[in-house]
Amino acid sequence: MNAEDKQDILDFIDFYVVLGIVHQKTLCKYLGISVRTIQRWRKNGTADKRKGSERKIPRKLKPEERRRIYQELCSPEYKDLNPNEIYNSLLDKGIYLASSRTFYRILKEFNAIYHRTEERKGNSKKKPDELKATAANQVWMWDITWLKTDVRGIYYYAYVIEDLYDRSIVGWMIFDSESDVHAAELFDATCRKENCHPDFVHSDNGEPMKGITLCAFYYQLGIIPSFSRPRVSDDNPYIESFFKTTKYHAGYPKCFHSLKESREWFSNFIHWYNYEHKHSNLQYVTPMEKRKGKHIGIFENRNSVLEKAKLNHPERWGSRNTKRYEVRKVEVLNPDERKSA
Repeated sequence: MNAEDKQDILDFIDFYVVLGIVHQKTLCKYLGISVRTIQRWRKNGTADKRKGSERKIPRKLKPEERRRIYQELCSPEYKDLNPNEIYNSLLDKGIYLASSRTFYRILKEFNAIYHRTEERKGNSKKKPDELKATAANQVWMWDITWLKTDVRGIYYYAYVIEDLYDRSIVGWMIFDSESDVHAAELFDATCRKENCHPDFVHSDNGEPMKGITLCAFYYQLGIIPSFSRPRVSDDNPYIESFFKTTKYHAGYPKCFHSLKESREWFSNFIHWYNYEHKHSNLQYVTPMEKRKGKHIGIFENRNSVLEKAKLNHPERWGSRNTKRYEVRKVEVLNPDERKSA
């Protein structure tokens, strides 16, 4: 195994350990590498010890640049944030210093990969970071819901991915068990279908959501995971709302008699949901109308009809203005209350 492969493995482990998603021991077991081997790589380095000609790497940061980045990561503003949070906060300010993975490497160089403050961290669970979408396929949300079968105590499991921007269901599968392997299969198929992958994926804290197979898939594509607080459903409200819409639908069966039946029903329902359901949170356009940009013309037409109606019958409105359908350019998940205060 060459030095680059070893470094990729260390970066992968550090990425998820720092986020608090998976323990190093679990990651090592998945990779088929002993914890002692990882410790040896950290202690002795991953480079080949054999002598050879020195290669200059043009894109490598200079020592003074790395120290300046380290100082920024440890500044009062960022000392309690993980590298992914810092990276995106800097981008919001129009600043690019390096990639988030480089941030991890620099922190590791300075032995600050886990804590950058002398204060002990409390046990309170912080609300998930605010996620924003200005277009489709930037932020996905997903969850699993149980489907009753005709055998008591036996369930099927519907895995569903919803797009934050337009609330469309971009991917779904139904299995007879809960597993991060099934989840990774769904995400792989959905990314291939959409011919892209999201920047962020939000989910709850269940075992399939934090399973190593799915985490490895995220890491391979550079997807940043986001998780709800334990036992807090409000942190993932839109996917919960979708499941409620599903199970309160007039045609929802009392139980499913086979996987085939459940998949056929869901296929028809999701087509209806995406293409026919007038979504209240989207100002009563369908998810696909928003996804394809048709909602702009629909809103303009509605506003025009209302304005003409007021001109023809001003007495019905008096001094009041007509309702205006406004195009929302940004959709937000878990908005930062401090910004709106």
